[in-house]
Amino acid sequence: MLAEIIAIGDELTSGQRLDTNSQWLSRELGLLGIPVRYHTTTCDTLEAGVHAFQIAARRAQVVVATGGLGPTADDLTRDVLAELSGKQLVLSEQALEVITSRFLVRHAVMPESNRRQALFPDGSCPIENPDGTAPGIAVSLPASDGWGDGHGCVVYVLPGVPAEMRRMWNETVSIELKKGKGSKKVLRHRRLKCFGAGESAIEEMLPGLIERGHDPTVGITAHEATITLRISAWADDQDSCMKKIFATENMIREKLGQLVYGEEDDEVEDAAGAALIAASASLATIEAGTAGRVAALFAQAADRRQIGTEPFFRGGLVLPELSLEKPNLIDAAKGVAKSHNASVGMAIGPVRPIGTRQAVDVIVVKDDSVIATEHILGGGGIAMSRAAKSAIDQVRQTLL
Repeated sequence: MLAEIIAIGDELTSGQRLDTNSQWLSRELGLLGIPVRYHTTTCDTLEAGVHAFQIAARRAQVVVATGGLGPTADDLTRDVLAELSGKQLVLSEQALEVITSRFLVRHAVMPESNRRQALFPDGSCPIENPDGTAPGIAVSLPASDGWGDGHGCVVYVLPGVPAEMRRMWNETVSIELKKGKGSKKVLRHRRLKCFGAGESAIEEMLPGLIERGHDPTVGITAHEATITLRISAWADDQDSCMKKIFATENMIREKLGQLVYGEEDDEVEDAAGAALIAASASLATIEAGTAGRVAALFAQAADRRQIGTEPFFRGGLVLPELSLEKPNLIDAAKGVAKSHNASVGMAIGPVRPIGTRQAVDVIVVKDDSVIATEHILGGGGIAMSRAAKSAIDQVRQTLL
């Protein structure tokens, strides 16, 4: 059984609003063992809506759509479903009573246009909305109308308001799918976070693992120099899924070593903070060229990890870019550690060009040892972010 998600709204196709509903629903369907193969985003027109649902019904057995259930003239999802199913829209007196009661509770007069929200294609089922005036719609689209592929399709349409959509999913749709419409298999994911090598370099270090057809699958994505490896496994139960995932994770960790700094939502600064805590160490920074990014990220990590304990990050200084040249970095790192009563001091020089690329010098001083590194950053708009992460990761590598 395959699923497709359709997000409806001009505000989505125009880029005025980000579609977070589809992301959330994909995860929920995956937990039910129903893989999502397609995401579709369509505007608020009858023609576009009919076209989107026709295509979805050819390639999926479950379609979950969000949006287009409001009372205004451009809310046409119910009209789309009526045309596809070949049925008339009929008024549900029960739904109308619920909608009317929403306005009575607020001592408001219901506009006549809200009656549209009580219209449903004949033969469909309303989905109760405990928090809003837009009930959802559940309807089966037959495969015998000339455009299906023989399997038929069940459609669940929910409001676009995320809070309403999520509650209706949890209390109605997911329960119905669990009763027998979902797969007997389960899907689980695990993310490993890496830093210190590029996407292509990491892929080369993992021959065969990222190829299609590998079980479990391993996906790779990059965001501002952080590489995420996403391991996904299907199996009959959760324990079997995790057994496959952990076997692949062990292979990845063996191949990549210290390039793997954490998992799930861990950031580089969280890993560096954990290394400082494990070493009973504390850090102070002085930076030029990174505009305070290093101090800000360490401060955020400290807030996440250091509630009620001695802080591992003691503070930082931010200087104009040209005021901290390479010959002065060692003295600067020692000085900031002493002034902040920290056991580790770090100095970050200005980001400087090297041909078509950029570089930054980072000094880490711990006890009597000095570690000096020139980080080659590459070009592009993320050089500053890469410089900050490179400096932070050097702390982690120094303490490991």
